[in-house]
Amino acid sequence: MASERVVITGIGLVTPVAIGKRESWEALLAGKSGIAPITLFDCAAFRVRFAGEVKGWDDARLRFIERKKLKEMDRFTEFALGAADMAVKDAELSLTEEERNEAGCFVGVGLGGLSTLEKTKQTLMEKGPQKISPYSIPGIIANLAAGQVSMAHGLRGPSYCNTSACSSGAHAIGEAAEWIRRGKMHVMVCGGAEATVTPVGIGGFEAMHALSKRNDNPEGASRPFDSGRDGFVCGEGAGIVVLESLTRARKRGARIYAEITGYGASSDAHHLTNPAPHGEGAQRSMRMALSDAGISPDAVGYVNAHGTSTPVGDIAESEAITAVFGHHATSKELWVSSTKSMMGHLLGAAGAVESALCALAIAEGKIPPTINLTNPDPQCPLDYVANTARERHIKHALNNSFGFGGTNCSLVLSRYAG
Repeated sequence: MASERVVITGIGLVTPVAIGKRESWEALLAGKSGIAPITLFDCAAFRVRFAGEVKGWDDARLRFIERKKLKEMDRFTEFALGAADMAVKDAELSLTEEERNEAGCFVGVGLGGLSTLEKTKQTLMEKGPQKISPYSIPGIIANLAAGQVSMAHGLRGPSYCNTSACSSGAHAIGEAAEWIRRGKMHVMVCGGAEATVTPVGIGGFEAMHALSKRNDNPEGASRPFDSGRDGFVCGEGAGIVVLESLTRARKRGARIYAEITGYGASSDAHHLTNPAPHGEGAQRSMRMALSDAGISPDAVGYVNAHGTSTPVGDIAESEAITAVFGHHATSKELWVSSTKSMMGHLLGAAGAVESALCALAIAEGKIPPTINLTNPDPQCPLDYVANTARERHIKHALNNSFGFGGTNCSLVLSRYAG
């Protein structure tokens, strides 16, 4: 049986730069930073006091969620519901009762409801176990993003959360595409969500010395591939896409942003947090995705890099891209950028948001920049689309997502050519 082709027909974004697909995309093309001092909690005692927060969410969320249902969910689930609502509307998706059985939902989440967990522990310590909310567990567990989205849209196919640290959102899209390829589903609403700008989230990463400490210049703190980088910046948000089988999308005359043609996944099997030497695991992930797509490395015009702004990680990814793409990369024919320079690192949501950006880059012929790249690291010698967006007609883009524990995911998105 021939495998189904998989296309993206809807995109929804909730990001630190804006709420909405168009708003986020235009902000990123303009090189706008969404990183600012933390407002979600009192961070006076912390060494790191800035992050990529979603601005204005408390008011915006009522566009997507009934007020009475807010008590059921943590902030990460709210983000997922908002992004899913926008993606479904963007796709103009309408499902019959029968089709709902062939429509599923995968939302990758790295850490789950940290804020709810922290509040629950505080209630337990201050007021005792009898005062714990019955919604505490539904607020904490990571799969409730997919569960709430499935309930909101009547998606009765498979619903689950894959947790693979910062690769979670990309893995969710890759796995959702596989279900459609095999002909088991015709529609998948999928992506990633995260909300870890909390005392435990910031404190935990701070304790690992993983975060930038540029409190005096938050907008300039995330600087992938720059020699002055000193760590990543925590961000929050969600990216949800609607995937459909090409058969279904063509039948209903859907607008197609891009086709998902390649999916690669690997493990470094090397270290708790550090990448394998020379990005060896990332190399295998990218090569698997290219092989799956049936294209040569020089067919790729754009890579949305994992590019977190860490001293070790950026070098390893640059080495991996160089090893896989060879002269195509070193001659700077391949363009690479890290949109984390503007949004920070959305952790479990990052790969989903960035895959959506690859689809938009293909659809609109525009490449978002890597901002704050003023003094390129000599060990990162590629073309990182420094500081200013560019225009380019590209047929294939690749998105990289790597996570703690050595987990790697690469996705190839391609221009739909009929």
